[in-house]
Amino acid sequence: MKRSGISKFIIACALISFLAVFESINNKYSNSGETKVGILQFVEHEALDFSRKGFIDGLKESKQMGNIKVIYRNAQGDQSNCTLIANQFVAENCDLILAIATPAAQSVAAVTSQVPILVTAVTNPEDVELVKSNKMPGTNLTGTSDLAPIAEQVKLVKKINPKAKKLGILFSSSEANSKYQSNIAIQEAERIGLEPQIFTFSQMSEIQAVVESMAGKVDAIYTPTDNMVASNMELISRISSSFGIPVICGEDNLISKGATATYGINYYDLGKGTSKQAEKILINGMNPKNMPIEYASKNKLILNFEMIDKLGIEISEDLKFEL
Repeated sequence: MKRSGISKFIIACALISFLAVFESINNKYSNSGETKVGILQFVEHEALDFSRKGFIDGLKESKQMGNIKVIYRNAQGDQSNCTLIANQFVAENCDLILAIATPAAQSVAAVTSQVPILVTAVTNPEDVELVKSNKMPGTNLTGTSDLAPIAEQVKLVKKINPKAKKLGILFSSSEANSKYQSNIAIQEAERIGLEPQIFTFSQMSEIQAVVESMAGKVDAIYTPTDNMVASNMELISRISSSFGIPVICGEDNLISKGATATYGINYYDLGKGTSKQAEKILINGMNPKNMPIEYASKNKLILNFEMIDKLGIEISEDLKFEL
């Protein structure tokens, strides 16, 4: 009888332990527990910073998210740092990881197929094989794309300078999304009668020489959303303006860095949109594999009037009407 009693006691304890573990797992995302969200940002520049801020503000404003601990780490533009940080987030049992920019997204996707991953400021996740398709990811990853309105941006060249004939397309050859965007820009340029010319660099130290080589060869420069371009826009615009060449950029934050004009997306709003996806995953239990990649819904004409005056550009009434 004693042995039977002991056996029943042991079984009861085991059952209680099992139920405790089950309850802990079941309440993983409850308001009483702590939800850990890791944020890996590839490099510091305004667009990516605004994406992060919008995401964090969106989480804070949510009435359903409960107790959230955000862990932010920046890879400082180093791919090996991306891999290190991605592994740290997995080891720290983050409930969700946000990867900002393509290199960060690739690193996180390479180290986990279990932890839900959101990406933002990634132009085309499908093109860089982060998802099976943008409409139906089919993996543990989804997010928001910063695909710019490239056709409208290229058309700005003619709106600013109707006599323009040659368009220089400048980007980093090491960024897959930049290549994707440049191909679109080439098609759009040819469609409106502009002759596209490609200029690339692989390291920041090459930028000055590449931009200087464009003098006398192009009537305007187009830069897609590109991390290395964004980090060096002040240099690019300073050199190009000295040769009288306007720069049409891929993101609105670069206007303050000297770019001439753009139809831009708002990265803060993009980050906020990504926070809504986080809520769907963490609170509503949605699976990223069934959540389509989302896109910015608002585009706005932004002009750098100081640069326009410096370059002696006369803005048409039609363009003024769009402001």
